[in-house]
Amino acid sequence: MQISINANRCEPSPMRKFHPLAVAAQKEGKRIFHLNIGQPDLPTPKAFYEAVSSFNARTLEYEASPGMPVLLDAVQKYYKGLDVDLEPNDILITTGGSEALLLTCLSILDPYTEVIIPEPYYPNYTTFVHAAGGVIRALPTNPWEGYRYAKRERIESLITKNTRAILITNPGNPTGVVLNEEEMRMIADVAKEHDLFLICDEVYREFCYDDKFGVPTMARFRDIDENLVIVDSVSKRFSACGARVGCVVTRNKELQQALLKFCQSRLSVATIDQWGAAALYSVGQDFFRECKAEYQRRRDTVIRKLRMIPGVVVEEPMGAFYLMASLPVDDADKFQRWLLEKFNDHGDTVMFAPGAPFYETPGKGINEVRIAYVLKQEDLERAMDVLARGISVYQKQVMKVKPESLN
Repeated sequence: MQISINANRCEPSPMRKFHPLAVAAQKEGKRIFHLNIGQPDLPTPKAFYEAVSSFNARTLEYEASPGMPVLLDAVQKYYKGLDVDLEPNDILITTGGSEALLLTCLSILDPYTEVIIPEPYYPNYTTFVHAAGGVIRALPTNPWEGYRYAKRERIESLITKNTRAILITNPGNPTGVVLNEEEMRMIADVAKEHDLFLICDEVYREFCYDDKFGVPTMARFRDIDENLVIVDSVSKRFSACGARVGCVVTRNKELQQALLKFCQSRLSVATIDQWGAAALYSVGQDFFRECKAEYQRRRDTVIRKLRMIPGVVVEEPMGAFYLMASLPVDDADKFQRWLLEKFNDHGDTVMFAPGAPFYETPGKGINEVRIAYVLKQEDLERAMDVLARGISVYQKQVMKVKPESLN
């Protein structure tokens, strides 16, 4: 019996790999502050639950493979509000943004073809690319430059005869980087000039903390219609991760047909989830303003607390609800395990996502972490205090750093 090469190339999710240790810690009575998974705690709009409760079809049938017409119409109107005109065929509903990414990779990649991705990046991109037999060409960044990557010469230096696509997240997960208009235009030009697909994961589009960025989308650049693939989702935008509804948006007709084959093979996205998701798009702008303001308060809290810890390197993220930070520890993975197994502060400990799996380049991100600031204010305050205490104790007990060298 043999497992596939592609499956063996994939790694466990760094956001979920410590779950067994967390369960054991909780059995010991520890309270864990979860900063490891981007699960919003803000209320899902009531429109979703009202729509689902009113669903009364006699038989729960398959929906059409491209998506439920009422949801396709809702997504089309949403993009119209962004000054983006789409035809219904330009949208394919998927089981979350994850399936949108997976089906896109399956549709455009052959074995050993390459995708350029700025690192650090969402680790599940590795799984999606490897499942299609592809290879990631990492575009390096670092915490001292704020993880910015939009440099033409850096991108073009990675393009080879095997390159099929550039994949970016805007706003960024895990860095919170937001591209400005000039940077977006440059990346669009590179993709067009080199005849590459440009896959833009825009699921955090509404969460930009500087109004100068507006609500960014590459879909406004009509000269890259053949190149562009937008990945979208209701999960983060509407605090509805459990609904598992996303979409692929592309005007490339050949790609639409390829994607549709995979959509048909899995039959359809869950009917009731689509019905509820369609209702979410009726939510007004006040909902987004309130969510963004709350995440911005949480971001400011985490940044303030992290900058009080000696040796931490962190830049203020401009979007999404994550940040990457370099911690003064020898190994973030080892540190996380120690926090769960050996440490507590008055019964409390904390979880984050160790940084190394967010990189393709071996050896990078060893002492970096991703923090999702998705907890309420008082819990974030306490979580940061626990982290600071944990770092101090770890340095003394495990790293054997002398107290005077920490000053």
